[in-house]
Amino acid sequence: MNCNLAKMFLLRQQFIDEMREYHPGSYPAKLPLDLRQKESQQICRDLALRGVEEMFEALQHLKNWKPHRMTEFNEAPDREEFLEEIVDALNYFFSLLIASGFDEKDLYEAYEKKHEIIMNRLKEGY
Repeated sequence: MNCNLAKMFLLRQQFIDEMREYHPGSYPAKLPLDLRQKESQQICRDLALRGVEEMFEALQHLKNWKPHRMTEFNEAPDREEFLEEIVDALNYFFSLLIASGFDEKDLYEAYEKKHEIIMNRLKEGY
């Protein structure tokens, strides 16, 4: 298990705890959420959408993605700003995982399992 992944989960949990203390109501008092409940599902959806929004902010730094555009921007995107937006997205996705009751081990195992599936698909001409 990668200790950096565990540390990322720990840092995000610390952030959630601090947010609860300094901004009551910003995160539910009890985690993990009961995903059978409507309110819990709404919280998960909100966290996921915030992560997606941050990914869109990262994509705003890319200027040459339109296949039909005839002119190109020669200036490279600001790598630090691009990466910062991706980190913002990851933070929301880590919050979603924590709120849903998953930890770094769960994520890593699911990642490995999915990796095997997509590698098999690649080899089989999926």
